[in-house]
Amino acid sequence: MSSEAPVAKKLPLVNLAVVAGVLVVGAVLVLRGVDLRGLVERGMAVIRSAGPWAFFAGMALLPAIGAPLLAFTIPAGEAFAAQLTLGGVLAATLAAIAVNLALTYWLAHHGLRPLLTRLIARYGYRVPRVTPENALSVTLLVRLTPGTPFFLQGCLLAFAEVPFRLFMVVSWLCVLPWAVGAVVLGQGVLNGNFKRASLGLAVLVAAVIAVQVLRRKYLKREG
Repeated sequence: MSSEAPVAKKLPLVNLAVVAGVLVVGAVLVLRGVDLRGLVERGMAVIRSAGPWAFFAGMALLPAIGAPLLAFTIPAGEAFAAQLTLGGVLAATLAAIAVNLALTYWLAHHGLRPLLTRLIARYGYRVPRVTPENALSVTLLVRLTPGTPFFLQGCLLAFAEVPFRLFMVVSWLCVLPWAVGAVVLGQGVLNGNFKRASLGLAVLVAAVIAVQVLRRKYLKREG
């Protein structure tokens, strides 16, 4: 067991390939004259028809088994701000993430532990060694490590026996700016509101800068 933050071997390349694939598919559809705006509007109509309860329940449950959180945060504002207000959407998003974190911790300790153990080993992650003295630093380092999927970060911390209360508080605070920025950015992009999209992007940029500063600080502290 190592006290170092986990290092991914393959997943970042997979993530980049997925993003590149989405961009290529989008470009091909545009060149073929497909109405992407119409497709987006039909997709948003499907999400709205499911209703906020089903949507935010999915946000709470599905990322705990590997679904990307961005698949929920990006459309959330545009789908339900008219019904819940943007503040209501943000509150529901952060509540769903809290439920997701608790579920991830439980799954890593119980139901899916053998499967998740194999997954972590397959992609070359290391479970950090946690003591009462370094629990906060290790939790921050794992949560601030770029490229590691959100649910795998939670599994690593649960496997490392990080205390549940510390896990919940630090994890929720670390994901808060990303979730808020993604919701605001998504609403701005999907309804063509440049000012709102710029605000969401600014929140995400500030989060990136804060992550780099905090990570350097705690890496230096851990030697």
